[in-house]
Amino acid sequence: MFTGIVEDMGKVVSLTKKGDNVEIEVKSSITKELKIDQSVSHNGVCLTVVEINKDIYKVVAIKETLEKSALSQLKVGDLINLERAMKLGDRLDGHLVQGHVDQTGICTDIKETNGSWYFTFEYNSESGNITIEKGSITVNGVSLTVVNSSENNFSVAIIPYTYEHTNFNTLKVNSKVNLEFDIVGKYLKKLSGF
Repeated sequence: MFTGIVEDMGKVVSLTKKGDNVEIEVKSSITKELKIDQSVSHNGVCLTVVEINKDIYKVVAIKETLEKSALSQLKVGDLINLERAMKLGDRLDGHLVQGHVDQTGICTDIKETNGSWYFTFEYNSESGNITIEKGSITVNGVSLTVVNSSENNFSVAIIPYTYEHTNFNTLKVNSKVNLEFDIVGKYLKKLSGF
């Protein structure tokens, strides 16, 4: 489980295709604190650390992960949002995030408004996922509050700190992102039969 509060931005230093999988090497300031077998959120996707070499660590994205997330579009040099799994007893500053991407979305609009930014994302509503105003959403691993919600799109407001310390500052219109919808909302929707 994660909180959606990004700890660091890592830099992709290599991508190696192995069969249907991709080995991803990431350079990060948190590498020295990682352990083999540890779960780390990469743009909202939970991946397991399989190798560590100084300030670079390796994870593997399998075919299923590549098909359901935007990790298949990573390039060497890209910055990715990183978060280690939460510890029991720590504060939950964001919301409960599993690191299991529900689907991808596309950035359709970015507006700067005198010190903050509004990002709008569109997603395929046929999957049954929903957002509600003031509800939680995770975009590329960042816990956010929905400010506008429609059937297949939503907007979020980004404060300067989040803009500067996550890869939101690299997003453009048509950027593909990973979306994890609120777990409580997903269970309530399933239980209500809608």
